Amino acid sequence: MVMRKLLYSALLLLLVVSFGCGGGKEEEKAPAQPSATAPSAGTNMYDSAKSTASVGGKVTFEGAAPTMAKLQLTPECQQAHGGPAFEEHVKVNPDNTLANVFVYVKEGAEKWNYPEPTDQPVLDQLGCQYVPHVLAVRVNQNLTIVNSDPFLHNVHPQPTANQQFNQGMPVKGMKIEHKFAAPEIMIPVKCDVHRWMQAYIAVMKHPFYNISGDDGSYSIKNLPAGNFTIEAWHEKYGAQTQQITVTDGESKEVSFNFKAS
Repeated sequence: MVMRKLLYSALLLLLVVSFGCGGGKEEEKAPAQPSATAPSAGTNMYDSAKSTASVGGKVTFEGAAPTMAKLQLTPECQQAHGGPAFEEHVKVNPDNTLANVFVYVKEGAEKWNYPEPTDQPVLDQLGCQYVPHVLAVRVNQNLTIVNSDPFLHNVHPQPTANQQFNQGMPVKGMKIEHKFAAPEIMIPVKCDVHRWMQAYIAVMKHPFYNISGDDGSYSIKNLPAGNFTIEAWHEKYGAQTQQITVTDGESKEVSFNFKAS
């Protein structure tokens, strides 16, 4: 009888120790979930070293160039500008080409992902005018805005796809930085203090754009081979498009002609 009680106690102790140390059925583990930061399949990263096509040309102007009105500058602006200033809506060069035309790839570049830009465009307020009159930034790229005049300006972009802001800049040398979160063509910029001041900002997803200069020329380099829609935008004369196909290493000439209204 005593022996039977001892065997029963020993068996009970063994069962307690076994379950207390995890001897029961092991809990099933949930399957591992994929990392949220893992790169997505099929990412097509743009490589400028392997993109060897280019497009370029001139933007010409046909007809009588309109006369740009002389700006009625305030005394402090007159002094800062150092002479008369004129509207910049239409800038026809001496060789009948057109400046300040924004030329860019409108369609065909959306299939690639692009590295973040490393440069930092600048919009200056100098002599009571925005310099440059037309510029472009990439989505989420820092734009530096500078006041080079010794008095108050304010920067007031008026986008439709991005958030509007209105920033006073009262001190010479003052700088601010701003990023635009969505692509948009074009964003008009004004100064509420000096109402003739105007500029335009394009916000781009890709680096394929250029602005015609004092000889009307533009150049877009490091294009991948493919089919593209090229658009030329002007603040007064609207936009024109052309379809192109480029192969690796090819340089294609694409020119645009705007006519006087």
